[in-house]
Amino acid sequence: MFGVQQHNAPGHVLCCMCGVGMPPNPAGMCVDCIRSQVDITDGIQKQCTVLYCNQCARYLQPPRHWIRADLESKELLTFCIKRVKGLGKVKLTDAGFIWTEPHSKRLKIKLTVQKEVLNGAILQQTFVVEFVVEWHMCDACSRAAANADQWTACVQVRQKVEHKRTFLFLEQLILKHGMEANTIGIKSQPDGLDFYYGSRSHGLKLLDFLQQVVPVRARHDKQLVSHDANNNTYNYQYTFMVEIVPVCKEDIVCLPHKVSLGLGGVGPIMLVTRVGASFQLTDPSTLRQIWVAADQYYRSPYKPIGSAKMMTEYIVLDIEPADMGRQRAGKYLLADVQVARLADFGVNDVILHAKTHLGHHLNPGDTAFGYDLASLQIVDPELEKYKHGVQLPDVLLVKKSYQEKRRRRRQKGVGRGWKLQRMDIAEEEAAGGAKGAREEERRANDEELFMQELEEDEDVRAQVQIFRDAAAQPRAAAATNDDEDDDDDDVPEVPIECLLDELSLNRRVDPDVGGGGGDEYDEDDGDEYEEGEEDEEMAD
Repeated sequence: MFGVQQHNAPGHVLCCMCGVGMPPNPAGMCVDCIRSQVDITDGIQKQCTVLYCNQCARYLQPPRHWIRADLESKELLTFCIKRVKGLGKVKLTDAGFIWTEPHSKRLKIKLTVQKEVLNGAILQQTFVVEFVVEWHMCDACSRAAANADQWTACVQVRQKVEHKRTFLFLEQLILKHGMEANTIGIKSQPDGLDFYYGSRSHGLKLLDFLQQVVPVRARHDKQLVSHDANNNTYNYQYTFMVEIVPVCKEDIVCLPHKVSLGLGGVGPIMLVTRVGASFQLTDPSTLRQIWVAADQYYRSPYKPIGSAKMMTEYIVLDIEPADMGRQRAGKYLLADVQVARLADFGVNDVILHAKTHLGHHLNPGDTAFGYDLASLQIVDPELEKYKHGVQLPDVLLVKKSYQEKRRRRRQKGVGRGWKLQRMDIAEEEAAGGAKGAREEERRANDEELFMQELEEDEDVRAQVQIFRDAAAQPRAAAATNDDEDDDDDDVPEVPIECLLDELSLNRRVDPDVGGGGGDEYDEDDGDEYEEGEEDEEMAD
């Protein structure tokens, strides 16, 4: 006989509320009836208020902590989720922003939650939470707006040199690591900068950062501002004095006799080749290199006997590696060189002989900057303490020169295709007349030398952020295409792969609204930000 094939199909039951057929579940009701009977979002806050400081673009995380977060960012989403009360009773499965107008003072997030209801049935529901943004100035901005001089901590950074190239480099390091974020104000001084903070801890944070990037020594002091005898509270103003070692890159120094003996008999004439948390001294005649820390320097301080403004330009007549090219130290190669002053070239037959550490960089016909030790009047009593005397070379070359090639490129209209960020520094009142013009010229010259150093030294370039200048690129490309001369192609430039694009989402202050009240945001297309992760801890 024919067999009967049985199928194990899932059965259907009727909903106890509406009688509709449905797959069986522990509740005995269909999904629509469960939703009509149970609301898992009951008890969850649907509308919240957040405080926003429109001066520094930070949100208040109670009780007193202010955090910085961009619109529709992961940090702002986490901050908003933590402000919603009642989420602990349900399981959060999804969260995302719903786009709102930037000036509406409203933030909306869409949350998806799950909860077990009615005998083990799991119900999922989506709802919207609206946040009202109220403007409220933080304590630091209130203090700065009321009186800019009411600071709590001041970090005074000083360096007793004739230029400010060190502070230009330090400014880029501060911007890269975000150390200027908590400042009330930054003021320029003749020999340095003053950083004002509303908290002592912020001043100590900058002090620790400076000790890690430049050779410094520091001391601190405090002054009593007010005292409440009833509560036994004191208000102090803290001042941190930071002094940077007055030795810069490309300077030459004369080591004291005791220091030279302690370092193994190097020197006495040394060239400063690198500056970081400590500075590197190189003997161009032997390629011996030593690192000197700030505390070691201040035990026996010495000043430079020559700085960059005293350098002379030379033309290389002949160069040959010394000792068959076996004396090397990193990127340096010891070589014997014959040079003549560029100003005297073709006028007289004076040829200068010396050893140089630039064997890898110089070729006959190149120009180089160096110190004319034969005509440089070195008045240093430490030189007289050496028993056998010191035989100074005629010239000490420092670096290869590209001045003439850069001048020709400027005449062609070829500019730099990059730019640097700058801090908001309150400059001192400029003097009028010839003195003011000299100060402006000196400032422009320092900036130009710093930019040339970024182009020539990749070690320095790696420590700063360089941004692409979209306005300068078309001009540079046009000037390059118009001229087919390739003689200036060896001029060092910042590689295009080292350039960064500026962020497309930037906060800027509306100039039509006083007090920085109107913050505008550049947005791509207003796309909705969706975040599929669960609530996570936010790093303060």
